[in-house]
Amino acid sequence: MKVYQTSEIRNIALIGGSRSGKTTMAEAMLFHGGIINRKGSVDEKNSASDYRDIELERQGSVYATVLNSQFDGCKINIIDCPGVDDFVGEVITALRIADTALININAVNGIEVGSEIGWRWALKMEKPVAFIINQMDHEKANFEESVNEIQRIAGANATVIQYPVEEGKFDAVIDLMKMKMLKFPVDGGKPEELDIPADQMAKAEELQSILIENAAGNDESLMETYFENGTLTEEEISRGLKLGIVSRGIFPIILASAKTDQGVNRALEFIKNNFPAPNEVAPALTKEGKELSCDSADAPIAYVFKTTVEPHLGEMLMFKVYGGEITEGLDMVNPNTGTRERISQLLTIAGKNRDKIEKLVAGDIGATIKLKNTHTLNTLNTAKNQKDIVAPTQYPDPKFRTAIRAKNSSDDEKLGAILNEIKKQDMTILVEYSKELKQIILSGQGEQHINIVKWYVEKQNKIEIELFPPKIPYRETITKPAESMYRHRKQSGGAGQFGEVHMLIEPWFEGMPNQSKYPIRGTDEYPLDWGGKLVINNCIVGGAIDARFIPAILKGIMERMEEGPLTGSYARDIVVNIFDGKMHPVDSNEMAFKIAGRSAFRDAFKNAGPKILEPIYDVEVVVPADRMGDCMTDLQGRRAIVMGMDSEGEYQVIKARVPLAEMNKYSTTLSSITSGRGQYSLKFYEYQQVPTDIQSALLKAYEAEEEDED
Repeated sequence: MKVYQTSEIRNIALIGGSRSGKTTMAEAMLFHGGIINRKGSVDEKNSASDYRDIELERQGSVYATVLNSQFDGCKINIIDCPGVDDFVGEVITALRIADTALININAVNGIEVGSEIGWRWALKMEKPVAFIINQMDHEKANFEESVNEIQRIAGANATVIQYPVEEGKFDAVIDLMKMKMLKFPVDGGKPEELDIPADQMAKAEELQSILIENAAGNDESLMETYFENGTLTEEEISRGLKLGIVSRGIFPIILASAKTDQGVNRALEFIKNNFPAPNEVAPALTKEGKELSCDSADAPIAYVFKTTVEPHLGEMLMFKVYGGEITEGLDMVNPNTGTRERISQLLTIAGKNRDKIEKLVAGDIGATIKLKNTHTLNTLNTAKNQKDIVAPTQYPDPKFRTAIRAKNSSDDEKLGAILNEIKKQDMTILVEYSKELKQIILSGQGEQHINIVKWYVEKQNKIEIELFPPKIPYRETITKPAESMYRHRKQSGGAGQFGEVHMLIEPWFEGMPNQSKYPIRGTDEYPLDWGGKLVINNCIVGGAIDARFIPAILKGIMERMEEGPLTGSYARDIVVNIFDGKMHPVDSNEMAFKIAGRSAFRDAFKNAGPKILEPIYDVEVVVPADRMGDCMTDLQGRRAIVMGMDSEGEYQVIKARVPLAEMNKYSTTLSSITSGRGQYSLKFYEYQQVPTDIQSALLKAYEAEEEDED
């Protein structure tokens, strides 16, 4: 493929609803650009974009697929994104490296869930946006309603560029930039430019006036020209339009039918003429806030935004060049890992098709293979700029947690390796072994997201697994002081074991006064890895316990803190006053005092008003206004405390605090209540005491579990 310069490159993220025809649109764009010589389709399972086994089985996109097309000396990199919220990480990945978001709208269904999700993330990431109303050939296509829905979410700056001559029949459009009627051939392709029919002129002039005003509003000189001449030329409209797209002052609306190839050629022309080049948008930043100018004269620097594992190739790393030129054989540095890497192969990507290329310049997107220690979110640069690290993409926290295990324990090690490979390809998947819960916790964006992981493990790697609700990381603490003593004595011939420990335990809180019953000779504080604190006060007088045994007592206490007496959960926020004990001149040793300390602590704990604490999360739920009541009812059934409400356009925002124990499969429930339009995020807030009835149930469940193990 030809090497394109920065000004000749356009990078677009193709986003929208799952049935808006994005993949078909991408396929048509590749066909028109001569990248493929025959259009594939989702139904026939031969598209360039949806080529992975899971996508062929589902007949829908799961991953963002990098593609490219060409038009009139311009390279158009296209990232085709899935349209389901569970795969929102792929949308974020695409928006991160794209310069413009092109939102696909279904002409029959209008704004769908995926379109709204894409729009909201484009807003959040401050990306230029354009809309393309697809499937205009459908007999139930409704242009006017589609425009109304676009303007409902995007406002009056959503500006019509084309409209159909006849609603319900897509063989011609009025193009307001050209002020021509574009007549489409029956088999698609390049349209014929004709004069606007007399009966369409008034409507065309009215809509063009709106377009010109919106375009001129982005540049003072254009506004002056407009006031002087009463109109703008196509070139002047294009200049104002590009400025408006970059500044997010205009969201143009164009039309197409990807399936029949009508309007696609003009869409590519529109992208080439009006979408910004990579050096015409807000620059990317390094972690230190330095701007990357996207200039081919700069030192080479690239950002790895995605990793895939490809048959016969292995790991393929996709990257965007943010400065300089990348060539085969170039030695680069990975400042994230300190690794030196050589670019042995350089590829351009069109889905399942890859072609070698000699060079990629600033702003372009490509791939390489066989790097030693470079991964997604890493930077590649050279000795000249080796300290520069591109600021990594920020992904949302997981919303769905599940425990996972292999049905056959002999597959445990293999399962761990597979999950780590999956995580390399999907940055919104988290895998961790919880020492506390003694479970592998798999987290993602929703139940459907997790089911994709299950599919890969079981179908591609032939390991049967089980998914089940994860345990909740409870905490245990006390509410009042309590004393105890424990004597450990063991005699089995020869030297025995003897240790006796007396202690007073109290609940710890910030600023608490010291107890006065026993004089404190020394204090040690231990911040706990799982939160809270343990304070040990040495109140021993008269050498009742030798100082060399105090660490063993502490070790015994810590063992019990790590496996609390009530439910085996971590204990926290406790003061232990060791005030007396006994030793034996022969039989006392560290083991005896560790056991005595652990047992004394257990007995005191159970008499100190023990309480179980549960994790509480701040939850923010964004729901359509007409589903507000149902969502509130559901949250109240989850023991939520509503902290406030706000509005966000046509959506309501509910802010609440909810116990983690009540959030199992909430993403699935919210999707059901809101038909997929609701979204939520959660963030840990604090630990609070569980209600008495729930504590009783937890104690009984733990006792039953202990009996089963015995």
